[in-house]
Amino acid sequence: MPNFEFLAILMFIGFFVFIMSGYPVGYSFAATAILFGGIGYALGAFNLNLLKLMPSRWFGTMSDFTLLAIPFFIFMGSVFERSGLAEELLETVGRFLGRIRGGLALAVILVGTILAATTGVVAATIIMMGMLALPTMLKYGYDKKLATGVITSSGTLAQMLPPSLVLVVLSSQIGVSVGDLFVGSVIPGLILSSLYLTYVFVITRLKPDLAPALPPDTLSVTRTELIRVIIPPAILIFFVLGSIFFGLASPTEAGSIGAVGACFLAWMNKRFNYKLIQDSAKSTAQLTALVITILFCSSFFSLVFDGLGGQRLITEWLLNLPGGYWTFIIVANIAIFLLGIFLEFVEICFIALPLIVPAATALDIDMVWLSVLFAINLQTAFISPPVGFSLFYLQTTAPKEVATSDIHKGAIPFMILQLIALIIVLLFPETVTWLVELSAQTTP
Repeated sequence: MPNFEFLAILMFIGFFVFIMSGYPVGYSFAATAILFGGIGYALGAFNLNLLKLMPSRWFGTMSDFTLLAIPFFIFMGSVFERSGLAEELLETVGRFLGRIRGGLALAVILVGTILAATTGVVAATIIMMGMLALPTMLKYGYDKKLATGVITSSGTLAQMLPPSLVLVVLSSQIGVSVGDLFVGSVIPGLILSSLYLTYVFVITRLKPDLAPALPPDTLSVTRTELIRVIIPPAILIFFVLGSIFFGLASPTEAGSIGAVGACFLAWMNKRFNYKLIQDSAKSTAQLTALVITILFCSSFFSLVFDGLGGQRLITEWLLNLPGGYWTFIIVANIAIFLLGIFLEFVEICFIALPLIVPAATALDIDMVWLSVLFAINLQTAFISPPVGFSLFYLQTTAPKEVATSDIHKGAIPFMILQLIALIIVLLFPETVTWLVELSAQTTP
C-alpha cells in the first residue's frame, strides 16, 4: 500500500477547519473521517476492511463499567445545585467569613473546593457562584479583578478534584484506573486550593482596599447553622471518595452512592420532589449523551487516522525529540495547554491523548502522574485569556459594570498560581504517587 502519511496530517488540519467553522465536535470527527477515509481509499492509502473494527470498538465503549461513573457524578452534582444546597452553602460560609478582610473571597474558594468535590462540572459551578457571589462582593466594595479571578479559578477546581469528569474521561483514554486518578489528584487539587487561599489572604493584607470586611449587621450566622450546612456535604464527600480510597467501592459504585446521597440531603432539607429529579435526570442525560456521541465519533476518526499512518508518524516524531523524556513531557504539556484554550476537555481527551499515549508508554512514564499534570494544565488553559472557557462562563452571568477586561485581568494571578502548582507536581511526582501507593496498600 502506498505511503500517504501526509493525508493524516491534512486530516488533522481538516478537523480543526470543521471545528473553527462552528460545526459540532462529534460531527466534525465523523465528517473528517468520512472525507479523508474516502480520499485515502480512492488513492489506495486506506483499507476499508478496517471499518469492520468499529462495531467492536463501540460495543467495548458501551461495556466499559468505568464510564458509568459519568452519569452518576453528573446527577449527584445536578441534584446538589438544583436543590439549592450549593447556594445555601455559599451564602452561609460567606456570612461566616465576611467578618474578616477578604472573607467573601476566601469563602468562594472554600465553597468552590467543596462544590468541585460534589459536582465535577465546571460550567455549573462558575455560573452559580457568578450569580450569587459576584454581585455581593461588588456590593461591598471588592475589586472587580480580584472578585472575578477568585470565581473563575475556584470554580475551575472541578476540572481537578475528584469526582472530576476530566479524570473519568482521561482514565478511559489513557487506560489507567479512574480510582487511581481520583486518589492521585487529591493532593495536587488541595495544593491549588491552598495557593488560592494564601494569595487572597496575603494580597488583601498588602492592599486592604481590594477586599473590605462586611458590615457587622450582615454577619448573622449561628454555629448550628454553619454545622448544618457544611457537615452533610462533607460527610457525603467522605463516603464517596473514602469508599474509593479504601478500596470499598469502584468509582462507578461510589458515584451511585453520591447520587443517592445527594437525593437524601435534598430530602433532609425538604427540597426533594419530582421536578428536582426530572430536571436533574434531563441534564444528566443531555451531558452524558454529548460525551458518548463525541466518544463514538472520535473512535471513527482515530481508526481512519491510524489507517492512514498518522498514529505511527506522531509516535515516531515524539520518541525522536531531542532530550527524550523531559522534552516529551514539556512538548506534550504545551500541546495540551494550547488545545485547552480553544477546545473543551472532552474534545482534547479524544483528539490529543490517543496521539500522546503510545509515546508516553514507550518512554515508561507514570501515566497517573502524567494524567494529573494534564488535568492541572487543562485547568490553567480554562482560565487563560482571551478565550478560556471559564472566562466565558462567568461573562454570561457577570453584572454590566464588570467589563470583559476585568475578568481577563483577574484571571492572570491565578494562572500564575496554577503554573506554580504544575511545577510543584512536575518536580515532585510524590504529590501524586504517594496517596496512590498508600491506597493500594490499604485496599483489602
